[in-house]
Amino acid sequence: MNLYDFTMTDNKGTQIPLSTYAGKVLLIVNTATKCGLTPQYDALEALYQKYRDRGLVVLDFPCNQFLEQASGTDEEINSFCTLTYNTTFPRFQKLEVNGPGAHPLYVWLKQQAPMDRRNDAADAFEAKVGPLVHRDGPHEILWNFCKFLITKQGDVFARYSPAFTPRELEGDIERLLEK
Repeated sequence: MNLYDFTMTDNKGTQIPLSTYAGKVLLIVNTATKCGLTPQYDALEALYQKYRDRGLVVLDFPCNQFLEQASGTDEEINSFCTLTYNTTFPRFQKLEVNGPGAHPLYVWLKQQAPMDRRNDAADAFEAKVGPLVHRDGPHEILWNFCKFLITKQGDVFARYSPAFTPRELEGDIERLLEK
């Protein structure tokens, strides 16, 4: 099984087989519009603009599980992101990433990459938000803006802490685009 076995619903209600993105490098991100990390949308869009012609696609999966920081409708979330951050990458319907209601895509992603890659900011970030999160297991998504980088073959390359800025992923993205 790989990423291309999943079909997701975009923010307009259309079923999108993820096999549509075969041969592309994907950055999958669970997002929120009312989070301290929401400004990462700017950097995600910058990555998308810089690398999309070479085959990078950012896939945005809003999630309301962390302090209800994505509480709007799919239409409201899309409007906010496009008007405030000028995002143009694909956005999907809101979903859950943890617990019994976790979407099967996120269950699979967490199985493939159970631990976040960490950077200097990860420990401080985890200490700040960790007490706010009820985690059912050690491999749960910690917060909004956890990132999964996917190879052109549909395999998980790595999972990154929300504390990783999108810009910090550029080296890994470039390596995967060259393969």
